[in-house]
Amino acid sequence: MTNSASRTASLPRLTSDSVLIFDLDNTLYPAACDLFSQVSDLIGQYVRDTLKLEPDAAYRVQKDYFHRYGTTLRGLMTEHDIDPADYLAKVHDIDLSVVDPAPDLAQALDDLPGRKLIFTNASRGHAERVMGRLGIADRFETIFDIVDADYIPKPQQQPYDRLLARDGVDPTRAIYFEDMAKNLLPAKDMGMTTVWVNTDIEWAQNGSDDPRIDHHTTDIVDFLRNLATTS
Repeated sequence: MTNSASRTASLPRLTSDSVLIFDLDNTLYPAACDLFSQVSDLIGQYVRDTLKLEPDAAYRVQKDYFHRYGTTLRGLMTEHDIDPADYLAKVHDIDLSVVDPAPDLAQALDDLPGRKLIFTNASRGHAERVMGRLGIADRFETIFDIVDADYIPKPQQQPYDRLLARDGVDPTRAIYFEDMAKNLLPAKDMGMTTVWVNTDIEWAQNGSDDPRIDHHTTDIVDFLRNLATTS
């Protein structure tokens, strides 16, 4: 039995002109790895150290900036003019041993025609380390990270516009894979086919009932294998 499902009649047919765009965290590796909790703890430490706050106060600031600005980083840049490079280096200094190599994912990517890109709210360095751990780094043409987005996070429109312009992507030829449902909605409005990778994480569910999500899956390798059969 497949763990993949569709909300439309059929999967798109891929060609050499297709573009597959993937979010990174909790999309290309299992959410059970829980890398985000490591990052969140380091963000809290950064807020405590930088703003000289007690843990409870730092936590409130961390979450307030996340909700108001889309990322804690954006809030710290706006409110405190912090160095984003220093922040990104420190909060992504995490243990990746919990991420297993993914040869099945690598093979599934190999079996699909078209270009393959990473589109992440994290840093390029973090993406490269995770992709290296998974064993899929050489399957992707490029990475579009938070620095490329001028530190403006998904789902704000600007990162999507910048990605398409920088990498010459025709959105009508693109499929976008993402674990945070709300991040798929601007992509669909631009003409992309959207695939929600459902991890059952509560904060990733926002927007999941929106009709702009074309397909959903709990198993990205299974979905990619099904997609290959249409191509």
